[in-house]
Amino acid sequence: MAMAHGGRGRVVRKAQASQVRRRCTSVASATEQTDARALVQPGTRRKAVSVVMKFGGSSVADAERMMEVADIVCSFPNHRPCVVLSAMGKTTNLLLQAGEDALMLAERREGDGKLTHEKVRDVEDLDSVKEIVRLHRHTCNELGVDRTISREVDLLMDELVQLLTGIMLMDELTPRTRDKLVSFGERMSTRIFAGYLNRVGVKAKQFDAWKLGFVTTDDFTNADILPETYANVAEALEPQEDVEPYLPIVTGFLGRGKESRAVTTLGRGGSDLTATVIGAALGLEEVQVWKDVDGILTSDPRLVVGAYPVPFLTYDEATELAYFGATVLHPQSMRPAQRSGVNVRVKNSYNRDAPGTVIARDRDMKESLLTSIVLKKDVTMFDIVSSRMLGQVGFLSRVFSICERLGVSVDVVATSEVSVSLTLDPAKLWSRDLIPLELDALVNEFRNIARVNVHRDRCIISLIGNVDRTSEILQRAFTVFVREGINVQMMSQGASKTNIALLVNSAEGPVCVRALHDEFFRGPSAHTTRNGA
Repeated sequence: MAMAHGGRGRVVRKAQASQVRRRCTSVASATEQTDARALVQPGTRRKAVSVVMKFGGSSVADAERMMEVADIVCSFPNHRPCVVLSAMGKTTNLLLQAGEDALMLAERREGDGKLTHEKVRDVEDLDSVKEIVRLHRHTCNELGVDRTISREVDLLMDELVQLLTGIMLMDELTPRTRDKLVSFGERMSTRIFAGYLNRVGVKAKQFDAWKLGFVTTDDFTNADILPETYANVAEALEPQEDVEPYLPIVTGFLGRGKESRAVTTLGRGGSDLTATVIGAALGLEEVQVWKDVDGILTSDPRLVVGAYPVPFLTYDEATELAYFGATVLHPQSMRPAQRSGVNVRVKNSYNRDAPGTVIARDRDMKESLLTSIVLKKDVTMFDIVSSRMLGQVGFLSRVFSICERLGVSVDVVATSEVSVSLTLDPAKLWSRDLIPLELDALVNEFRNIARVNVHRDRCIISLIGNVDRTSEILQRAFTVFVREGINVQMMSQGASKTNIALLVNSAEGPVCVRALHDEFFRGPSAHTTRNGA
């Protein structure tokens, strides 16, 4: 790989690298001194890692952003971070597109299934593959990483082309292969970043998550972390007397199936879960999740111009927010945090001085009404109606067993004497093309036990906060709905008591969210909704 640089760019990069090197050196050489503030954690002994810092794809989208992240990582001289990275920018989407493109090649080609140089070139010439190669090679060049790192990245790209060629020849892209395919993003980004840190003077070591002992179920594309992972990670990152201190740079989002031994993924946004698992395994005080927003906001800023950061959340509130549509955190990432009591701080890598949002076990709810308003789009509602349901034992069980068998996620449920209404999450699939097929299969199964009405193009508005004050929240919310002339088709309150879910037509969702935000966060009584601010 060529490492040529333009003259002016070289000077700028040297200056940036020098600044980062000065900060990083103090972190890399930090040793356990008598000052208990340095690396002492909530437990009784010091830890080699004192904080986990997770950075999403937009935070490491290119060479310049990686330099910024290195500067952030090295700006905490009293901590030794473990860094969890996502794939660079839109790499995951490009990899998925490359898989679909390889299938398209298979459809266009008629052959004997034999591998030829021409077929390999067809894969290499895919626009999606070219962009992946361009981004990662250019980043290596810009950061001036060691040739051995560039070679590792090249080998991964060769492996990627081989996998895509196999997809083309077999004309098949299974969930297992899809997981292997998308894993290349994190595997390349972490190697490049660790290589850059080493170049600027901080000792760093790259780990694929399974090398730390991340063991998962074999549910490809949406695997669960298995309990033995925690002990594995604690052992792998245990400080060793005879090993020079280093910063672990870990692939987010990935694991290895317990039975299959194949690469698995934790679902979209799974790097957050990787970070909280490491924090819980090490008994740390804080996990930092660095995003491109100033923490968790009162609503989606793309819908509500005046949305502002929420300073504090409970684990339950954060879980509900993530599950019902807020894309800042992975829905399952709060489980390890709750288990261990580790705080999760959501920060903005573009605005590092912003305090962000702290997620903890509890907070003062006395003055709090609402925390955030979330919109979940592309929801389908099923009305399952049967007079036989009246007084019948086991009807609901049959409904949910059908959903479980087909692998369909249910969001919200409401029941009456003769009907069950439920909403479905857009399928937990990488390809949205499969969603209509999944819904058709579900309808056919439901029709075996009842009459079914399907309502598409719906959305869920979730009111997250102090639902002990449900009456006040609903009074004000329905005042808004009446004023806007909007009919609520379904309502449900979860067992967690932190969420009220309301179903409306998709076209009405954005209007509702803006009007509700004005009512709860800007209106005359907005001071009662403030989240500890």
